[in-house]
Amino acid sequence: QVQLQESGPGLVKPSQTLSLTCTVSGGSITTNYYYWGWLRQPPGKGLEWIGAITYSGNTYYSPSLKSRTSISRDTSKNQFTLQLSSVTPEDTAVYYCATMKYTREYDDTSRYEYWGQGTQVTVSS
Repeated sequence: QVQLQESGPGLVKPSQTLSLTCTVSGGSITTNYYYWGWLRQPPGKGLEWIGAITYSGNTYYSPSLKSRTSISRDTSKNQFTLQLSSVTPEDTAVYYCATMKYTREYDDTSRYEYWGQGTQVTVSS
């Protein structure tokens, strides 16, 4: 069974870039038709899809975050990475990486099958 683990700093200053890495085991990020996503849950709010990178390296982003988001991958390490620039306190959330087999609704958080445990990121000076 595939396992995902998020890593990165828990505290980021406003205006800086948040960078998180998801390390995958038990499966390859290049396996056909799998999408590898980043999602987050701000305090007191629901889950929000941030974006995803596909098995072939294509990327898709939430329109509301697209201008600040970049998702990349390192296939040699079986990892994919989120970068969110110009963060504000509103970006404070628990961040998750997750995976799903392709459906059209790749921005639907309920479609993701396997999840990391999540990592708290706080934006504060």
